[in-house]
Amino acid sequence: MTQDRIVSLIVDAMGVTMKIALPMLLVGLIVGLLISILQAVTQIQEQTLVFIPKILGLCAVIAIAGPWMLSTIVDWTSELWRQIPTLVGS
Repeated sequence: MTQDRIVSLIVDAMGVTMKIALPMLLVGLIVGLLISILQAVTQIQEQTLVFIPKILGLCAVIAIAGPWMLSTIVDWTSELWRQIPTLVGS
């Protein structure tokens, strides 16, 4: 196994990780931004106010995009397992 192949596998793994994490991170960012704007407008300075909307948003993302996330991970993992004989043999 060459160093280039190892780097390629790591880059692919990081790409899949970013693709899976992006919807959850975006929802957390958007909900946090909206709540902080609401806090600034109403001058409510409660630090724990943002947690419940973020949790609900993340649960919604997992419910909606969960099957896609799971199939992406399973596809990448099965492709990696399929490549093991060629990776070890070279």
